[in-house]
Amino acid sequence: MPQDLGLEVAGRIGDWWSVAKRDILTDPFGRMASAGLFQIGLPGAQAGLDSYRGIANAEQAIAAKTGLLGLASAFAARQMTARFFIAGFADAPQRAAWLPRIAAGEVCVAIAISEPGVGAHPKHLKTVAEPDGTGFVVRGRKAWVTNGPIADVFLVLAVIAVEDGRKRYGLFLIPKATTGLSVKPMPALDALAPASHCELELDGCQVPATARVGDMLDAYPAVALPFRDVEDTVGTANVAGLLSWLLESTAAQIERSEDNALRLGRIAGLVSLAHAASRLAVAALDGEGQEVPARTIGVRLLGRDIVDETRDLLAQAPAAGDAIGRTLAAFDLLSSVAREPRKVRQARLGNSLWRVKQ
Repeated sequence: MPQDLGLEVAGRIGDWWSVAKRDILTDPFGRMASAGLFQIGLPGAQAGLDSYRGIANAEQAIAAKTGLLGLASAFAARQMTARFFIAGFADAPQRAAWLPRIAAGEVCVAIAISEPGVGAHPKHLKTVAEPDGTGFVVRGRKAWVTNGPIADVFLVLAVIAVEDGRKRYGLFLIPKATTGLSVKPMPALDALAPASHCELELDGCQVPATARVGDMLDAYPAVALPFRDVEDTVGTANVAGLLSWLLESTAAQIERSEDNALRLGRIAGLVSLAHAASRLAVAALDGEGQEVPARTIGVRLLGRDIVDETRDLLAQAPAAGDAIGRTLAAFDLLSSVAREPRKVRQARLGNSLWRVKQ
């Protein structure tokens, strides 16, 4: 990561934290705009911030500063959604209409793919967008929409055609104020506070043809699948930030002894490897270096091992505090998200080794 990028992000995080720490849970995003955090990752940002590395660096710094994995991941979700879908696939008028407002913190955009009871599997998604004169009518339900309760506009994946039994999808920009769109609350996940999720109900939402994002024949393989990989890769920065926060917090809780010093030193060395692998993995998203799936897999598995070892260390400090307990619970929860797709990637990596030998 270029030094100027790291210094720029660190300066913005410092400005934000100096005014936000008192009300971090009650108003998590309110102070981020004034610190310029919502510019990170978007076109026009300065000092190399127009990159996935910029988003990852900020996510890591938020996690390392606060221990709040939910806050770090919610911030990254805002920026990744805007960068990947709008900056990456929207046309010039759509980009001009939304990106400056997102960068200024005036608008939050959220992606809506998953549906109740079926997740994000393309065979089972039912939300449809039917042509209607000069536009479309969108009907269906979405679930687990990250940042949905605070979003101003949604990117909704919907079926636009069925050909030979196979669904084809389109992606649509639908403002929250659209008639027929309702935001339905979901149970709060306390461990991920202040992150929030919701369901969407789309009851005959009429949108113009200009609401469609991209001209791809099928948006699912074009955007939904690649975005999952982007999320997983950038998310390694959240893991790395957590490990730094957890290492410092653990050192402050346990007694000073030669054995504990050895164990803390070992953990510190492993944490440095997680940081390095995360940086390399994210850099590949920006076209720097080769994409190596093993790095993303390795960071998450190494993170699990480090957390387990840290838990063992903390067993000698039963009054470790609510903050550590909350962070460990958040790590467990985030580790369970998208577990099956991650297992598929891990098995694919293992199978590739057999193919090499053959």
